[in-house]
Amino acid sequence: MIGGKATLADGKPIHVLGITQGQNLGVDEAIVLASHVIEIIRSQDRAPILVLVDSASQRMSRRDELLGLSEYLAHLAKALLLAEAEGHRTVGLLYGGSAAGAFIATALATGTLVALPGAHPAVMDLPSMARVTKLPIEVLKAKAEATPVFAPGLDNIVRTGGIHVVWDETAPSAPQLAAVLGRPNGPDERAVLGAERGGRLKAAEIADRVVALAAASQPGSRHA
Repeated sequence: MIGGKATLADGKPIHVLGITQGQNLGVDEAIVLASHVIEIIRSQDRAPILVLVDSASQRMSRRDELLGLSEYLAHLAKALLLAEAEGHRTVGLLYGGSAAGAFIATALATGTLVALPGAHPAVMDLPSMARVTKLPIEVLKAKAEATPVFAPGLDNIVRTGGIHVVWDETAPSAPQLAAVLGRPNGPDERAVLGAERGGRLKAAEIADRVVALAAASQPGSRHA
């Protein structure tokens, strides 16, 4: 794990933290990373946070599970979400691997996720998905070929909107980071990107319907 501070090309500060070298994300790592994020929030400097990600999956040891691994991962994800809400732009840079709960609690918990060519994320690999869903691996392989949501890999995560952009590895990274930080800070657009890219056709539409129904059910609404 790493944690520290750097200076952008324009002289402004940026916090840098992450999990690297294919490390598993267990309770010990999650609570340390979350504490770094909370310290940054307490500083009230509102400087952006760059989260570097090259990990394995969550550490599925008996010890970690008994200590409540899912709660530790959720705590880390919520700390990153809170940082974004408190004015810290959070950018995840996936340059290696990441999978399952570790991917969700780090890379996907940032406000904007970018990647380098060669990164290899997976929310869940197909053999694990087969065990959970009780569907034959052949069925899931066929679905993965037609539906990016079922498939691991960089291209599929891009198509679903989870990754905003894949950086050009032959170009300097500083201007590419500056371009991301220079984008207007607005609502989460991953579902919209997924629809535009053909990877998640229904998520944005369903989310909009849920919001509309919730608004209509509020006291005082003309539709209530």
